[in-house]
Amino acid sequence: MVLRIFDLLRSINRAIALVVGMGLLACVGYVLLEITLRRFGSSLGGTTEITGYVMAVTTAWGMGFALLELAHIRIEVLRTRLASWGRVFLDLLAMLAMSATVVIIAMRAWPVLLRSINNDSRANTVLETPLWIPQSLWFAGWVWFALMCCAVTMISLILVFQGKLGAVERRIGIRNEIAEELEQAQ
Repeated sequence: MVLRIFDLLRSINRAIALVVGMGLLACVGYVLLEITLRRFGSSLGGTTEITGYVMAVTTAWGMGFALLELAHIRIEVLRTRLASWGRVFLDLLAMLAMSATVVIIAMRAWPVLLRSINNDSRANTVLETPLWIPQSLWFAGWVWFALMCCAVTMISLILVFQGKLGAVERRIGIRNEIAEELEQAQ
């Protein structure tokens, strides 16, 4: 059951990654159009502002995807020398630390958004973008990442209590591309 939940979360995050990727492609198209128009003495304006918002939002939303695809960077000097239970312990410790950190960041992001809403804050640029718009998307990405961290941590703990250490390692351990290639070849 918990493995199905994990797979569902992974599918949802892959869909989110596709949407985020399309947003990045749209941003690239906007920048290319801006560059082309500048060659002819015209401009859309706001390129730096919009690309900054897109980068903040895509980073926040992309971290949940990276978590479930084992794409976050970790230093594995000690972990690789341990037995399975030791590796799982370090993986769980890493997940607990990440969950706590990301929950704190998400909680600290809320006052930033709330202040922008209450003050009707706008960007100090030509576009005068109401800051609650990009900040809402940014905040939602952090909340999503916090939910993913907590869900993955809970799923991993359940699997540990069920004695499924291998399943935990495959879901929160390091990404071993050689082992994956061998597994797919069989």
